[in-house]
Amino acid sequence: MVFRFREVDIFYDFDDKQTEVVDVFLHGWGCNANTLSFCKNYTSNSTLFVDFPPFGKSGDNIVGWSVFTYANMMIALCAHLHINCFNLIGHSFGGRVAIIVASICKDKTNKLLLVDSAGLKPRRSLKYKINRLRYRLRKKMGKDVTRFASADYKAMPTKLKPVFCSIVNTHLEELLSLIRCKTLIVYGSEDKQTPLYMAKRLNRKIQNSKLVVLQGAGHFCFVDRQVEFVSLVKDFLKEG
Repeated sequence: MVFRFREVDIFYDFDDKQTEVVDVFLHGWGCNANTLSFCKNYTSNSTLFVDFPPFGKSGDNIVGWSVFTYANMMIALCAHLHINCFNLIGHSFGGRVAIIVASICKDKTNKLLLVDSAGLKPRRSLKYKINRLRYRLRKKMGKDVTRFASADYKAMPTKLKPVFCSIVNTHLEELLSLIRCKTLIVYGSEDKQTPLYMAKRLNRKIQNSKLVVLQGAGHFCFVDRQVEFVSLVKDFLKEG
């Protein structure tokens, strides 16, 4: 199914079981709805899976978008589908979107599950700061700076790079205190992209939150420790 938002086609899969609460799954950057689709087998609620543009089957004309645009897109889609109560399950970039939606739609967000979530300001090492200074100096001098870019940035079409930069440089700490729903934070102990200190910060700043660390798992902890992850999701979603 397709929802039109800001002239962009948004592909989604809505399994409406006529339940009061809908489980909304939000995937990470560079992934698509299939990343978390296995969770559909472990909930009795209605489910909503979305391909964030420009990924999966959704359109790619997202020039000028920010992470708040994605959050507004999800709010608009839920309104379009008459979803008035939801559980948000967000992985990595999807966690960014989930944090914003939960902080805005307090009356509609029943539960929040953050999985290796992004959205917090990272700690920066001395090496990073030195490289950042070298990048700025080389750019000012008109020299090539491509070697300083991340793999995700290099692989992205030129027109979408400002969107990516906007997203990774938007930090959401100030929104965490606005979240009121029961929250479960699940992280892999070996996550290098969103390190464990971020999980601990989320846990400190979100009221009524619980942190579970899956030992030996990386940024895709639900792949590395799928049995444990499924058990956590099932128990969390069925809790009163």
